[in-house]
Amino acid sequence: MKITVIYGTSRTERSSTYNIARQFIAELAGGDPVTEFHLPKDMPNFCTGCFNCFSDNTTCPHYTYIKPIADAMLNADLLIIAAPVYVFHVPGQVKALLDHFGYQWMAHKPRAAFFKKQALVITTAAGAGMRHAVKDVQDSFDWWGVGRTYSFKKAVQASEWRQVSNKTREEIALEVKATSQKILKQRGSAPRLKVRLIFYLMRFVQNKYRYSASDAAYWKENGWFDGKKPW
Repeated sequence: MKITVIYGTSRTERSSTYNIARQFIAELAGGDPVTEFHLPKDMPNFCTGCFNCFSDNTTCPHYTYIKPIADAMLNADLLIIAAPVYVFHVPGQVKALLDHFGYQWMAHKPRAAFFKKQALVITTAAGAGMRHAVKDVQDSFDWWGVGRTYSFKKAVQASEWRQVSNKTREEIALEVKATSQKILKQRGSAPRLKVRLIFYLMRFVQNKYRYSASDAAYWKENGWFDGKKPW
């Protein structure tokens, strides 16, 4: 399974989130390519709100950073974002990255290939906030049209991996294997109901209101107004 993984911080071996992501990769890659990005190094800029991407994403002022990540995600079977909880949400650099991909939300120009992909959100915290952090990322995955998204949340009660108890590590290992089996089992399946419903709603909106000529032309070009589906 080809994997693109985006780490939400520059911490690696000391990070619980990073170490859990590595366990998933070991279970799922099966010798296929794994492409990794580390934030904020690989995408250090905030979205400027220039709106260029909605007409032509190549004119984004940060396109040199965005293009390698966009290409890697397009070529992957599984997308992973691994980010710890910062004040009940994902780190700011993760949000800054996701902001740059507003153009491929289903309200605009979703990528047909994404409907056949799966995604995984991994987050850890010493205590609470994981549900909010997962939602920060899953909103984008759902609206990109990613077929199925899984979450792995763990309160590790530690500030770094070496402090995590053996009992918690054993629980993590078992949960990683169980979630990995679900991902492998669902490979190639149709998108989950929520994703399909968003697509149908956006098709109705695009066809009826045509707020953006560029977006409407994109949907028409893909045949989605004529009943064709991207899965």
